[in-house]
Amino acid sequence: MSGVRVIHWRSAEAGPLLHACRKTLLEVDYLEGDGAAVTRAIRAKLPDVVVIDISRLPSHGREVAIWLRGAKSTCGIPIIFVGGQPAKVAAIRELLPDADYCEIGDIAAVVKRILKTGPSRDLAAPPGMMERAREKPAAQKLGIVPGAIVCVVEPPREFPALLGDLPDGVEFQEGPASLTLWFLHDRESFLASLRQMRTMAARTKLWLLWRKGSGSGITQNAVRDAAREVGLVDYKICSVDVHWSAMLFARKKT
Repeated sequence: MSGVRVIHWRSAEAGPLLHACRKTLLEVDYLEGDGAAVTRAIRAKLPDVVVIDISRLPSHGREVAIWLRGAKSTCGIPIIFVGGQPAKVAAIRELLPDADYCEIGDIAAVVKRILKTGPSRDLAAPPGMMERAREKPAAQKLGIVPGAIVCVVEPPREFPALLGDLPDGVEFQEGPASLTLWFLHDRESFLASLRQMRTMAARTKLWLLWRKGSGSGITQNAVRDAAREVGLVDYKICSVDVHWSAMLFARKKT
């Protein structure tokens, strides 16, 4: 075990947090990168304490912490979350009540207390990302909120039953809306319509949905590759139900 590992998602803003951690007089290592790179680095050199900044990209920090709790080699490492908006902090605290939460000015005192007396609570592994996702209704996974107007393109016969319970006031239409669900049924029609649908991504959240294992040539990689060729980038994926998967796209910034 070796000192304090600080996880931050932007090096230009990490200075104050690093300075506060160095007041512990322990060795302080700084980690930046995607979640996989960060967890590999922690596994390679186990720290005494992990400090995670959640003022930026709190979901990234949350998932790193959940991984730490779920891995045998790291489940006992104390975690300290620093900063963050109250609502975001409260949501993370529900999943990780055994972690410590503080502001930058309190870091040194919290680290010293942990090293002297141990974590303030018993450490436990929270549910992982996939387990949490399975518990959400389909509409929530797709970001359908109360009062939403949703454009639906080529819906299957079972729509909208596949979305389950909907929030109040949701309306479906064929015209422009802030959120679009485009159901893909075969590769040929998908490719033929893709460039036209690309224009919608500038003014709507564009979900592309396809049947799992349908044999139609529509797969996760096929959807992603074709969309990228026309200037779309994916930034979220989910399993809508046992039959449908979905990927969320936006126009690539130039």
